[in-house]
Amino acid sequence: MILCHCHVVTDKAVHAAVDEGARTLAGVCRSTGAGSDCGSCVFSVRHAMRAAQSTAAAAVATMASELAEPA
Repeated sequence: MILCHCHVVTDKAVHAAVDEGARTLAGVCRSTGAGSDCGSCVFSVRHAMRAAQSTAAAAVATMASELAEPA
């Protein structure tokens, strides 16, 4: 889904920015270009960023629990 119409930034691009190490809204915006024109997308970008961070955290927790289980 397109979040930033000025720079055609999608939710997938936001997720990729988080996966590549962006940890703040400013970092995601710098990485994707979102929010640099009119700024009306920053709330949607922040929401997508938090969703991506939650997904990444859940994946790490799953991997950690799998590694902790005896074979």
